[in-house]
Amino acid sequence: MSERWREAVAAVLDGREAHATFDDAVADLAPEARGRRPEGLPHSAWELLEHLRIAQVDLLAYLEDPEYVAPAWPDGYWPPSADPPDPGAWDESVAAYRRDRQRLQALAVDPAVDLLAKVPSGADHSYLRTLLVATDHAAYHIGQLVQVRRLLGAWPPG
Repeated sequence: MSERWREAVAAVLDGREAHATFDDAVADLAPEARGRRPEGLPHSAWELLEHLRIAQVDLLAYLEDPEYVAPAWPDGYWPPSADPPDPGAWDESVAAYRRDRQRLQALAVDPAVDLLAKVPSGADHSYLRTLLVATDHAAYHIGQLVQVRRLLGAWPPG
């Protein structure tokens, strides 16, 4: 796979191509709004942020761990509460998501990784397919996060 294709896959993980980015969606949200579920929607901003983080960690494990076992659905992919557990949890989750997104991007551009090869867990999926799933999943839930913020009157940020 050419270097240009690898760079394109890595770039789209940032979400800067066609919609609000993760960084846009989490910027400057007041702490008191993070655990609020807007009327008619099932998730708070905190729940969406944590789900994004947890799912991304899971996808990394799927790509890297030959002994990979998926968490139980749905409980293993969602936080137990609509509210962050402590005042620092939001920033910690944001930082972890960014760090793990960089790990996904590093895999995408690493010439030692055959993006068309099957993942080590033995599943019938390639690295490329899994990176595209990560991109698609993030775009979907970032859009939901923006919608939550709109309904809370907290969009655009700042």
